[in-house]
Formats: sequence, C-alpha cells, structure tokens
Amino acid sequence: MNEIGTFIRGNGLQKKDFVERGVGCIHYGQIYTYYGTFAKSAKSFVPPLLANKLTKVESGDLIIACTSENVEDICKAVAWLGDDTIVTGGHAIVFKHGQNAKYLAYYFQTDMFSDQKRRYVRGTKVMDITANDLGKIIIPIPPMEEQQRIVAILDKFETLVNDISEGLPVEIAARRQQYEYYRDKLLTFKRKEDAKIQPGC
Repeated sequence: MNEIGTFIRGNGLQKKDFVERGVGCIHYGQIYTYYGTFAKSAKSFVPPLLANKLTKVESGDLIIACTSENVEDICKAVAWLGDDTIVTGGHAIVFKHGQNAKYLAYYFQTDMFSDQKRRYVRGTKVMDITANDLGKIIIPIPPMEEQQRIVAILDKFETLVNDISEGLPVEIAARRQQYEYYRDKLLTFKRKEDAKIQPGC
C-alpha cells in the first residue's frame, strides 16, 4: 500500500469534543458502530479551532480504525465521499491515494486482506496496527475501469443486504451470502509470481 498512497496518523479527538454544529468529524469508535463502507455526511461535529489541530480528511480518502479490542475490527475502513473536508483523530489513520476509494474499502473487508493484517497486529487486550505495517499489506490494483466495474456490482449487493425494505429476512440472509461470495471472488487476484508460465513463453 505504500506504493499507491500515503498514511497520516490521526491524533487528539475525543467524544467529549463533539458539538451541535461545526466541522464534520469521524471518531474511530464510530467506524465500528455507525458507518458502513462509505459515507457522504458526518454524524458528529467539532469546533473549528479544534478542527484546525486535527487530521484532515478529503473526499476520496480512506479512514482506517487502527485500534480495537479484537483483531476482526482492526482496519475497518470508511471511504469518505462527502464534498466537505472533515477531520478525524486518534486511533485512526487517513490513507490518501489515487484509486477508487470504495474499491479499497471493499477490499479491506476480504479474507485476503484480513489474513495479511493479522501478521502485523500487536497487543493483547488493546490491539493496534501501525501505519508503517499497514503500508506492507499488498492490495491488487486493476485498471480504474475494472475497479469501477467491481464497485458497481458490490454496491448493488450492499444495497440489498443493508436495506430491510428490499425483502424478508431469509432473502436478506441469502443475499448477504451471495454478496460475500462475489466480493471475495471479484477481489481475489493471482500474484504474478503465482501465475504459471505458458509453454513457449
């Protein structure tokens, strides 16, 4: 990941800093409890003076939770797609890149990503991953058109999975399994070194 973008570690944001109006912010805890794969609006706000001291998040950036009480939650990522610049704080890492943000956020949900991150998670009761170690994780980067095609397919499944009005619970469960199958299928790539050399090449 170090080859496709830059990591910026957040600092300083606490829930007690929230105000009714101000600059939009995403607290790392909200990444686990409130946000999905992407967001266009912020749930919480902080005063402008505090926002000036916090890590900025621009449209297209990825916000990654880097601290948790369990391995599964570490590296849950939200693609920020809002028009406004917002902020984030401690226990979060902002990833600035030139790829399709939703493609990256979806890839963070795959088994291939999870298997890699487990090598770098440190701690017991409180677990953490550093920006430096995140940068070592390998993510396949197909052409932008292919990223967009994959995102379009996964968006449809995510809508079905998360919208109760689309059908009965049994149907939703079936769609969820289908969504997870296609997500992993679409985002699984062979490494070049794993590809067999064709005869005559």
